[in-house]
This record gives sequence, C-alpha cells and structure tokens, in this order.
Amino acid sequence: MAEETVEPLPTGERLQKVMARLGVGSRRVCEDLISDGRVTVNGEVPVLGRRVDTAVDRVELDGVPLPVQPGLVHYLVNKPAGVVSTAEDTHGRPAVVSLVPDEPRVFPVGRLDMDSEGLILVTNDGELTHRLTHPSFGVPKEYLVQVEGEPTSGEVRRLREGVELDDGMTAPARVAVVAPTLLRMVIHEGRNRQIRRMCETVGHPVLRLVRTRIGPVTDPSLSPGTYRPLSFDEVRSLAAAVMPSDTPTGDGPPDAPADAD
Repeated sequence: MAEETVEPLPTGERLQKVMARLGVGSRRVCEDLISDGRVTVNGEVPVLGRRVDTAVDRVELDGVPLPVQPGLVHYLVNKPAGVVSTAEDTHGRPAVVSLVPDEPRVFPVGRLDMDSEGLILVTNDGELTHRLTHPSFGVPKEYLVQVEGEPTSGEVRRLREGVELDDGMTAPARVAVVAPTLLRMVIHEGRNRQIRRMCETVGHPVLRLVRTRIGPVTDPSLSPGTYRPLSFDEVRSLAAAVMPSDTPTGDGPPDAPADAD
C-alpha cells in the first residue's frame, strides 16, 4: 500500500500581518484590502490568511509593489555642499552615506554634484533604486537655481522649450521665475550637470543649485546635513511614480545616472 503524501505546512507570515507592519493600515484594514482583491502575491489574488515569504514573494497593492523584503530602509537626506553623493570617496571627502546610520549598508539613489545641495534618497532597496535611476521612467526633480544676471523672458522661454547641449537637445522643462536671479526648474532627464549646462548655454551660469523635490517627495523642514526615514506612503508614492507605462520618457541605458544638477 502506497504511503500517503503529506503536504508541507505553509511557512512565512500571514499577509495581513506583513502589510500592517509596513504601515499600510491596521490588520483589519489590510484584511479588507485583501478581501476586496486589491492585493496580489506574485501576480495572483490571494485568499485571506495567505502566508508569504517576504524574502522572495512579490506583494502589490493596487498594482504598486510593497517593500516587504526584510531589512529595507529608505532615507531622505538634505545633502550640504561639499559632500559627495557616493557610498565612499577615494579622495577622503565626506560622503552622503556618512549622514545616515552605518547599518544596514545603503547607497545613494543617483547623484548630486558635490557643489549642489538638497534632497537625495539613500536606501538598500535595489529594485526601487533601479527604477528611480532608469531614464525611461523620467521621475521629475525640482530645483531652486540661483544664476548670474537676470534671465530675460526669451531666455526663460528657451529653457522651457529645450536648449541644444553638446549631447543633444534637452527635453522641455518647467521653469518659473521666483526672483530676478532665482529660477525654479523641474526636469525629468538624467544628463550629467544638465541644469548647470542649460543655464550656462543661455548666458546665466549657476551660482547655487538646491534640489527641493524628488518625484512626489519633498520636505522643506529637513535641515542641511540631516536625514529622516521615508514614511510608508512616501515609499509607495515613489514606487507608483516609477511603474511601467506605455509612454516611457527617454531612451538612455538602464544604468545611466538619473540626476541632472
């Protein structure tokens, strides 16, 4: 007589418990989201009580991935001038990762020029980093730009419509005049030192450059040289901002840095 096959007991944590721990909502709220079919695990709608292996299973809410892998951290840093946006520096200059806790090991998302200031993300979330730095997603970034001289309306219009650089024409940018020598610029391309080159091309070199927003994330109260963890809603909004679309922006290589200070 053949021996009866015994199915292994399910392993992992219950899905609603994982979601509640992330900050999606109370366990009851998470159960309702699962029951309503708004949650998927590896592309399939789970039954209530489903267990997940957070190290391998992909969990999505309304089609947006949730950061369920253990040990993920997401920091927002206000980088001062003089700090390099790398994990380490061979010349002994201070690196942006020195502004956040030593453990776990993290990396900056993209870059800000050493002389530039403002917001930069630091994380160990490899999937989110890849999407945020891939030029096909074109995450908008906002900068306050102090320039030499007072740009004319025609020069501002050139910045808005795109200017010819040595690596080709730039995409249209959102440009607002905040003060005679201060511009607010929003771009979605990732060319090296793009804003500096754009402003120099129209005859107004940059004196100071401060990034104030990355996609949907901003924080005017964050002091230079300090950091804070991103909230669950901020992480999810970033993930939503880099979901694949039918009309991606740009066609650069997958590993091209996506910052343009």
